[in-house]
Amino acid sequence: ATLRLGEGMTGHAVQTNQPVYATDAQHDPHFKWVDEAEETPFNSLLAVPLTIETDVIGALNVQTVRPYTFTSNDVEILSLIGDLAAGALAKAQLYDRQRRQLAEMRALAQVSEAITAPQYLDDMLDVVMEMAAQVMNTAVCSLFLLDETGAHLELRSARHNDNPYRHRPPLPLGEGVTGTVALTGKPMYIADVRTDPRYAGHELARAEGLVSLLSVPLSVRDRVIGVLNGYTAVPRAFTEEEQTWFATLANQTALAIENARLVTHTAVIREMHHRIKNNLQTVAMLMQLQLADADRLSARDVLETNIHRIRSIAAVHEVLSDKGFRLVDVKDVLLRITRTTSETLTTPHQDIRINIFGEPLLLPSQAATALTLVVNELVQNALEHAFVGRTTGQIDISLGHSPAELIVVVKDSGRGLPDEITKGLGLELVETLVTADLHGRIKFQSRPNSGTEISIRLPRNVEIRN
Repeated sequence: ATLRLGEGMTGHAVQTNQPVYATDAQHDPHFKWVDEAEETPFNSLLAVPLTIETDVIGALNVQTVRPYTFTSNDVEILSLIGDLAAGALAKAQLYDRQRRQLAEMRALAQVSEAITAPQYLDDMLDVVMEMAAQVMNTAVCSLFLLDETGAHLELRSARHNDNPYRHRPPLPLGEGVTGTVALTGKPMYIADVRTDPRYAGHELARAEGLVSLLSVPLSVRDRVIGVLNGYTAVPRAFTEEEQTWFATLANQTALAIENARLVTHTAVIREMHHRIKNNLQTVAMLMQLQLADADRLSARDVLETNIHRIRSIAAVHEVLSDKGFRLVDVKDVLLRITRTTSETLTTPHQDIRINIFGEPLLLPSQAATALTLVVNELVQNALEHAFVGRTTGQIDISLGHSPAELIVVVKDSGRGLPDEITKGLGLELVETLVTADLHGRIKFQSRPNSGTEISIRLPRNVEIRN
């Protein structure tokens, strides 16, 4: 049960900082019966304020069942007891405040350790959100970051994995509390997000049991990059110390995010340099091998062949650009590049189908580039030589693995490859890439009018080689 300042005899004692007493309390003009207190019916009441120096922090009262006339000695004794109680409360509050400050300092130290540890950004943010929720005693802590356009805020981390709050759509900059904080760079406090018109998610707040909100900007060198939110499950006014701690946490986190982005950017540049160098070396090797057949091939043939090979390399980097700088799904690359190769090398009257079977095959970029070149070279040979004089045909590419090897099989339904083709430049390139770059082995099986089957076996550890 609670009383507002000045409400009831006890509230009046706090408001006036003076003792209040009455023999017949229920007829006192300041009396108020509080049903929630479940008090025993009484007649007389004496209330004295609890003061620490000049600040009134509460009140102490005594009640009697029978009518009693309080004397000045009674008032003096209860006031003395009140002073002792106020002193004890002051010490307890000081102890609690110091303990909380120590916990906050330890939490900031843990946050500093977390944000400097070698881990992915999202993992680091999850650790920070968990610590923030514990220290602030909040139901939900969440962190939004501006997207690349700077027009929307995306939820990057929230305390509860199963909480529907995590599935919030991007928030437009300047809209709602989070958007306003990001736009202005000023913190905001909302006493009740369930009803405040500045908060846009009333239904979500009610469903999740969210009440009070403290929202602070994530800023780096006067530039806002996101927003940190803390929600409570009950009405609450955040103390000045809590607001300061939350803002300090936001500043630390913002700096960690910016540093992580710089590290990632540097790593991406280094990785791009590494890949470009490797691909230039591959192109140089292709050109060098082409010199062996320079007398037999026309300049147009040389250019067309190398265009197909460079497109294979480009397809790998297209996947890298779409899906990030980690592993490449060779199946995805082959789906893209074989379609282009087929359209280029078949006539309008031919219906040559290329089918790709099997599970995704994830490889580092260099291995993926080499394997894509190999398979596309085999497809190109089949399209150029296996279906001469035929209007229909089929090329099947299967991707699989055994416990020790990755297995790729390219099989066509054509007329079989003649000896001069199996000994030519294209398949020499295939063998070089398979054995030298991929550390694997290759096997050819071709019979007249029965098609050709080529199996490639690579060690499983090619998946982790770079």
